[in-house]
Amino acid sequence: MTRLCVGSGSSSLDDSAAAGAEAARTALAGLAGTTPGLVIVYASIRYDLTELLAAVRGVAGDAPLVGASTSGQFSDGEFLPAGASVSVMILGAGVYRFGTAAVTGIGTDTVAAGRELARQAVDAAGAAAPHSALLVLADGMAGDMQGLLTGIYRVTGALVPVVGGAAGDDRTFAGSYVLHDDAALRDAAVAVWIGSDRPLHVVAAHGWQPQTLPMLITQVDGTAVLEIAGRPATEVYNEGVANYERTRTQPARIQHTDGTGEVWHTATAFGLIEPDGTQLVRGAYVGEGGLLHTFTPLPEYGAVQVVSADQDDLLDISDQVVDDALRGVPDPAVMLMFSCVARTDILGDRAFEEAARLHKAAGSVATFGFYTYGEFARTTGVAGYHNATIAALAL
Repeated sequence: MTRLCVGSGSSSLDDSAAAGAEAARTALAGLAGTTPGLVIVYASIRYDLTELLAAVRGVAGDAPLVGASTSGQFSDGEFLPAGASVSVMILGAGVYRFGTAAVTGIGTDTVAAGRELARQAVDAAGAAAPHSALLVLADGMAGDMQGLLTGIYRVTGALVPVVGGAAGDDRTFAGSYVLHDDAALRDAAVAVWIGSDRPLHVVAAHGWQPQTLPMLITQVDGTAVLEIAGRPATEVYNEGVANYERTRTQPARIQHTDGTGEVWHTATAFGLIEPDGTQLVRGAYVGEGGLLHTFTPLPEYGAVQVVSADQDDLLDISDQVVDDALRGVPDPAVMLMFSCVARTDILGDRAFEEAARLHKAAGSVATFGFYTYGEFARTTGVAGYHNATIAALAL
């Protein structure tokens, strides 16, 4: 199989058009004359995204374009914090078959939106390839992201892995965007169907450690968790936090303040236990009136543990993610990666180390990604929406 040509570039210029053009020119130069097949753009919402996209397409031409607003990016080991920059990656044509699609109004019915998104993407890809994967970027503030995956699964089945992330907004909570060709879209999702002559596999890892024994969720109401093992859920969760604080020096609750008030991010969460024994991390917080919530609903009668992570826990899985993503991939060129902004909360002034360690482990393979409001990594079953996790696909 011919090796994929890739090029990437970033810019922190203040002017939207100038920043987009600078990042795109650097990325295009990396293709060394190869025709662009797909353009991926990750950008801060401080930019006028419509102007930025026009500038990128003015350089890269009319190749399909997808992207998202972010809460920071990383590219070849460089950590680009929230509010700082735009990053562009261009994948060359000819090795993979790309088909892009976008749907809007996803918050009304995320399951229906997922079905439509997958159908449009596979139609856009054209002739069927022996193997496929789906790259998904979505407005994470627009509803139940697991519902979006459920809808996708009803079209793709279990054989097509899904990778991607929920768009960010520089931690302002003012609203995020996904990008498709010339448009910046809210309440929307975009997808890339990737057709391949070889199997494609998605990986995910997080580094979170259990603080309690497995327990059954016995009562939920949307994102509110009311009972675990027949006991008040907040009481059970706080016991897990206390277990963590007895053994670790890092605080279990890390406070982040934005312009609209205080938002709590914690070094403890729920691990939703999957049939193969792995865990999907679900961020949790105690809200008004002491009610326990998760960012994505937990299933009633699902098995969970309270899990925790400190800085070394999160960083130490870098080699595992890279090894798993590259295993069995002949002559890989790039790893498309997605890491959660919540991980940067816990890492604090060590946040730059994650990007550096991932790239060091990847060796000559390019690394490119952004900090999300949640990660997509559906590999075997229907479930596959994560928090505080790294997801990756090697091409």
